[in-house]
Amino acid sequence: MTAADTSESTPLSTEDQATGPAKAEPHGVDWWHEVKSIALLILAVLAFHSFVAKPFYIPSESMMPVLLKGDRLVVSKFPYGWSYVSPSFHPLPFIKGRIFGRLPERGDIVIVSPQNRREDYIKRVIGLPGDILEVRGGQVILNGVPVPQRVLKPIRIPVDGNAPCPPLQFPGARVEGRDGKTYCQLPVRQETLPNGRTYVTIDMGPSSLDWYGPIRVPPHHLFLMGDNRDNSADSRAPLEENGLGGPVPWEAIGGRAEFITFSLDGDSSWNPATWLHAFRSGRAGNSLRPRSVSAAK
Repeated sequence: MTAADTSESTPLSTEDQATGPAKAEPHGVDWWHEVKSIALLILAVLAFHSFVAKPFYIPSESMMPVLLKGDRLVVSKFPYGWSYVSPSFHPLPFIKGRIFGRLPERGDIVIVSPQNRREDYIKRVIGLPGDILEVRGGQVILNGVPVPQRVLKPIRIPVDGNAPCPPLQFPGARVEGRDGKTYCQLPVRQETLPNGRTYVTIDMGPSSLDWYGPIRVPPHHLFLMGDNRDNSADSRAPLEENGLGGPVPWEAIGGRAEFITFSLDGDSSWNPATWLHAFRSGRAGNSLRPRSVSAAK
């Protein structure tokens, strides 16, 4: 028998086996590492929502027709700088001033936190600091000059779970279309502000909100209004009626509305088969920046 044969036929000793490759032992989950990773992710999301941009949901009809109940949109946090309302959940008390503050422009759609509340409203900037503002018969007057209005053809908004066209708010507005669907037919007017920003408003007729002022907007304050002029708790409405109670401090502005991400009609249920049909067509990607025309002289 050769040396090679002897080597191949000799079994490993117990000592030799012990020095062979060791089997990997299973390790337990590092829960502390997992908790830290989740916490860092949450902090990153909150920081992004507080300082860069945040998604918002429209819960009311106050900004119709540009925004419908059920719209989801993106609000950028940085265009006007940051204030005490910039953090996502508004944990801070009122703090005067803004970091890198800049005033909004007339016509911007902004998020605002009313006094003594931990919630957000969405309105349009109409009056700036120093403006003398008045509303007469539904027409805005800025510094003694009526804001031009042009009556447009009535618009039709499909009636759905999030836009039910309630008769108390829109009396006589429900109509049947040639396609057999029900629509909310609303009278609209186009307004053009002194800086050339233009947008469309809804005015159903005389209401208590059609008369206001005159007032002078204080320094570092803004006068805000909803586009649905007869149904908006804005600067014209007192605090006790859930309004903004007059001009709001610029510190209360949380950001600028940029565009719609998607919109739901409110007719879905827990059945996943209904989810796809709940998306409203033609709204995703719509810009919320007001259109500009030649500035009024």
